[in-house]
Amino acid sequence: MGVMVPTAGSILEPVSRVDQALGSMVVLDPVGLERQCEDRHEDRLLAGMKVAVKDIIEVEGLPNRCGSPLYGDPPLPSRSDAEVVARIRKAGGLVIGKTAAHELACGVYTPGTGNPWDLARSPGGSSGGSGAAVAAGLCDAALGSDTGGSIRIPASLCGIAGLKPTYGLVPRSGVEPLSWSLDHVGPLGRTVKDCALLLEAIAGAHDSDSTSATRPSGGYLETLDAGVVGLRIGVPTGFFMDPIDPQVQAAFLAAVEVIRELGAEVTTVDVSYLVGSLEAEFAIVSPEAASYHHANLCRSPELIDPSIRAMLVAGAALPSSYYLRALRWRQVIADQMRETFAGNRLDAFMTPTVPAPAQLHDQEEFAYPGGEEPVISSFVRTTAPFNLTGQPALSVPCGFTDGVLPLGLQVVGRPFAEDMVLRIGNAYEHATDWVARIPPTHVTTE
Repeated sequence: MGVMVPTAGSILEPVSRVDQALGSMVVLDPVGLERQCEDRHEDRLLAGMKVAVKDIIEVEGLPNRCGSPLYGDPPLPSRSDAEVVARIRKAGGLVIGKTAAHELACGVYTPGTGNPWDLARSPGGSSGGSGAAVAAGLCDAALGSDTGGSIRIPASLCGIAGLKPTYGLVPRSGVEPLSWSLDHVGPLGRTVKDCALLLEAIAGAHDSDSTSATRPSGGYLETLDAGVVGLRIGVPTGFFMDPIDPQVQAAFLAAVEVIRELGAEVTTVDVSYLVGSLEAEFAIVSPEAASYHHANLCRSPELIDPSIRAMLVAGAALPSSYYLRALRWRQVIADQMRETFAGNRLDAFMTPTVPAPAQLHDQEEFAYPGGEEPVISSFVRTTAPFNLTGQPALSVPCGFTDGVLPLGLQVVGRPFAEDMVLRIGNAYEHATDWVARIPPTHVTTE
């Protein structure tokens, strides 16, 4: 009896059914998917892997809405694939459609999309649709973008793996920008191996993106199972732990002990110099975003969400001296982080991905012991520093709040050391059972 070859219909039917409640997909691609199913080659790297793509990344024949009415109703279909999408298809991946994004990739909520663990809560953002779709089993992996944490935040809140690669490792041609000097494109997957596979397919320089790094890429699967024995891993004091939800702190400290028991040497490190990094992040993002969206802001401001419009207006009004100071501070932070790695002989650095679990859709602040903090500041505070430095940063599940909402562990490496980051994350993943847990909203075979 021969192997049954999947069709677009058989793949997309459960996606459509489950997503009615979840709201993670904005458009499916039955025509393109059927063509890919007919052209299957089992010897390719991503053969049969179902991949969804964030709705700021061009997919031939599909509209690119960017979560915003600015792009027309309906938007015109894209004439070609973004380079990363073309690479996924070439590697045998099956592109099923596009996932919901926070408007203009500028936010941490992804309105209209539920968290598969609790539909009343947010999946995070701005790649919230990608995170929710992977966690719910609608796809095996997804592409997201990350300017201040937009891959790692949904990964943490949805209980999956998500990698922000080194700046420049993955080409961004065909990807709608938010902040050209901070934007990264990367994978989200059910497992660390899924992320490694997708990264293997999409990494590498391309002439269409002048910021893409020309150094060699690949080999991310070769050392994936090498373990952590003998590695030296830094754990921060202060900055990433204050303020923090007590359950997040407990899960993080337990994860550190797992890594230690697996044979790594763990040492505490001082990263107090990261204080002020959030201010630098916003002082770079807002004027760069305002510059890119200048025409939209002048022509159709009423079509932009008020909170995002306020950020763009503030960015347009920000004195150039502030922007230049932020760029300078960014370099200082990167230099100091490099010294932290070198001076402590670190192979990697571990932190909580975000300091709190998924929030309710209308929740604007977190209550921590000792005070409150806006949701957006909480989430970006622990992820954005590594957009400033450009280092690879991976989020993997590391526990649950009272057994209900997932929590994430962030593993940060030296620039272009994705193999090391993935290796550590994979070792932790295999030493725990968090990845085996399935959310209530999930595709079943029944």
